[in-house]
Amino acid sequence: MLIRPTPDDPKLSQTVEGIDQTGARVETVVVTERAITLFLNAREIVTVMTIGDHPELLAVGYLLNQNMLETSDEITAIEYDDDIATVVVRTKRQTDYEEKLKKKVQTSGCAQGTVFGDLMEAFDTVELCEGARLKTSWLYSLTKAINTEPSLYLKAGAIHGCVLARGDKIIVYMEDVGRHNAVDKIAGYMFLNKIAPDDTIFYTTGRLTSEMVIKTVKMRIPILVSRSGFTAWGVELARKAGLTLIGRARGKRFIALAGHERLIFDADATVGADEDRRYRRKSTSSKDD
Repeated sequence: MLIRPTPDDPKLSQTVEGIDQTGARVETVVVTERAITLFLNAREIVTVMTIGDHPELLAVGYLLNQNMLETSDEITAIEYDDDIATVVVRTKRQTDYEEKLKKKVQTSGCAQGTVFGDLMEAFDTVELCEGARLKTSWLYSLTKAINTEPSLYLKAGAIHGCVLARGDKIIVYMEDVGRHNAVDKIAGYMFLNKIAPDDTIFYTTGRLTSEMVIKTVKMRIPILVSRSGFTAWGVELARKAGLTLIGRARGKRFIALAGHERLIFDADATVGADEDRRYRRKSTSSKDD
C-alpha cells in the first residue's frame, strides 16, 4: 500500500471530554476539520472542509474532477501554505473559469460537495475499459483488508474512506470528512503519479450516488464498489457509462446493479459469508451513508 491511513497523526484528531448515558465523565476521540482554500493560478476556486492531510492531492483531484484541469495540462507548481490554509495549483496553460464558477450545483455529497453544471459533457465522452475484470475472491479479500486496516475511522468515526486497488491489492487508501474529498485525493494521486486506470477498482464507504458515479467515470475507473447502497440516478448513470456498480458489499455479500459482465465468480460465497463483527464500520453499516 503506497498511501494508507495515519490514525496516529495528532493533527487529524483530538481528545475531548463529555458525559455518557449514565452521566459519567468520559473522554472520546473526535476528527479535526479545517477549511482549505484552493486556487487555480490566480483564481480562487473553492473553500473545502477537510481533515487537512494531503492538501496538494486534494486540490489537483478536485480541479480534475470539476473539469478545470485537463489530463493534458502541465502543472508547473503546487504551493501549499499551512499558515493561511491555501493550496495554489499553477499550470502552463492560462485558465479563466469565471463563467464556470457561476454554474455550481449543490449535490447530495456530505460536507457540501459540489459539481459544476457542465461536468456531464465530459461524462458522456468517457469510454471505460471493457476488458477489466473483478474476481469475487479479489472483492472479498479487499473488503476484509479495508475493514481491518488501522484507520482514523476506527479510531474516531465521523469520516469516510476511499480506496484505489488493482486486483486484490490496495494501492492507496484515503480518508476525509466528505467522501468526495477522499475521491479527489485519489484522483490527484493518480494524475501526479501517472496511474493507468483501466484495470483498477475503486472502493468507497459512502452511498453510490450520481456524484460518486460521475467522478469514478471521470477518473476512467471501470469498477466502483461500496459497502453502502444506491441511488436510482447513480444506477442509471452507471449503466449509461458501462461502469460496474457494486453495493452493499459486506463480508461475502454484495449486489451488482450495473456492469456485472465484468464479474468472475471464482469464490464460494456460502462459506464465511458474514463480516467479522470486530471490524464492522460502526457508523452506518446498517444505513446507506
